[in-house]
Amino acid sequence: MAETITKLPVKKEAGTAAGPRPWAPFESLRREIDRLFEDFNGGWRSPLGRSFFDVPPFSSREAAWPAVPAVDVAETDKAYEITAELPGIDEKNVEVKFADGVLTIKGEKTEEKEEKKKDYYLSERNYGAFQRSFQVPAGVDADKIEANVNKGVLTVKLPKTAEAQKAEKKIPVKAA
Repeated sequence: MAETITKLPVKKEAGTAAGPRPWAPFESLRREIDRLFEDFNGGWRSPLGRSFFDVPPFSSREAAWPAVPAVDVAETDKAYEITAELPGIDEKNVEVKFADGVLTIKGEKTEEKEEKKKDYYLSERNYGAFQRSFQVPAGVDADKIEANVNKGVLTVKLPKTAEAQKAEKKIPVKAA
């Protein structure tokens, strides 16, 4: 008996990827090799402090510092205080503005690093800018706002007006 073979047309749609990404096997291999080198002799690194396999397209660049600085906001009886961590930024590269009830903090950091040793040369430049805005409650005396930078920490004091200081009322809490 002879078997009959039926061929059916297969329709492929453009734009669909069947299977893993082209670089996925290499990424997995890179991780395994890095793990082996790290296990060997407490971490095998180049003089630049990087893995020997950290070259594009295998690695993604990480930011040298966060794009938005960490900020603490506190309220006292007489003022609001905003504290922002700005390591490595000079006061000349920080701008604080208050307009229409919004306090805006802008900053810019430029860092250049150059190292010359016997067996390598390293030159890096990092640049980053940020901006944060805060809606300020009513009752802030805009003419008395102060901003200071000390050892990489920006402190902005927003004093309350006399009316705003008196407006607070404590409400007793009763058991039900």
